[in-house]
Amino acid sequence: MIALKYDIRLGAHMPIGKGFHVVPMETVEIGGNAFQIFPHNARQWKAKLPDKKVVVQFKRNMKKYNIDFEAALCHSGYLINLASPKEDTWRKSVNLLETEIKICAALGIRYLNMHPGSHAGKGIDKGIDLIVKGLDEVFKRTEDLDVMILLENVAPKGSAIGYNYDQIRRIIEASAHSERLGTTYDTCHGFDAGYDIRTPDGVRKLLDEIDKEIGLEKLKFIHVNDSKYPLGAAKDRHESIGLGHIGRDGFKNFFSFEEIRRVPWILETPGKNEEHAQDIKRILEILEEI
Repeated sequence: MIALKYDIRLGAHMPIGKGFHVVPMETVEIGGNAFQIFPHNARQWKAKLPDKKVVVQFKRNMKKYNIDFEAALCHSGYLINLASPKEDTWRKSVNLLETEIKICAALGIRYLNMHPGSHAGKGIDKGIDLIVKGLDEVFKRTEDLDVMILLENVAPKGSAIGYNYDQIRRIIEASAHSERLGTTYDTCHGFDAGYDIRTPDGVRKLLDEIDKEIGLEKLKFIHVNDSKYPLGAAKDRHESIGLGHIGRDGFKNFFSFEEIRRVPWILETPGKNEEHAQDIKRILEILEEI
């Protein structure tokens, strides 16, 4: 387990191939006390609610391995695009997102992370309108469930929406259910978009923007990823901690901010559990230097 003296929650995106109930144990095995999972096969439109026995085992293991549900995050499937101008894709995205929320609720996980969407050349305004329409429909269908959707900042690639907090604010403000929307900040995506967290001024500028646009209380998780490409490259290529262009010193600066340490950190770096264990070790070494 991570030493409590750091007062942080740290983990990685974990596999679900052996079942949801195995995730808490494997999280602790790699040195974590937080995790992210997909609620289903991320590359398929099909998803189903977990078996009740699995749910019981999962919740029992969360308690057994002392993992706070507030440090558990689901990540939406890759196919979902609420900004899609194609009616069929948009409708399937709404339906699958509804199922994902129901899976989260069944497991007791309160947070579902998603990329806002891609407007496919139809423009940001049209894309945001479709995103809001889709979110509000999903929230209406799941109004009795205590699950919050976290809009993740993305790299400014192609028609992607959500690469700055003005765009994320517009989605949250336009929604009739803004209280059920928050954000996850991804360090690699932000670096791709020109947010330089390698300096104190850069981190302060980022935090001030989040606070001004949506409020820091809506920052619920951080995806901790180094970047294979330089600042502003818009490539979206994650690298292991300290081995990319953000670098060890960059993360040392980033981690030194209290606002950053108050939310759980989730690794989406290359590799599997073994590599994530090494990234966790590197982060703990960096924290020792602060």
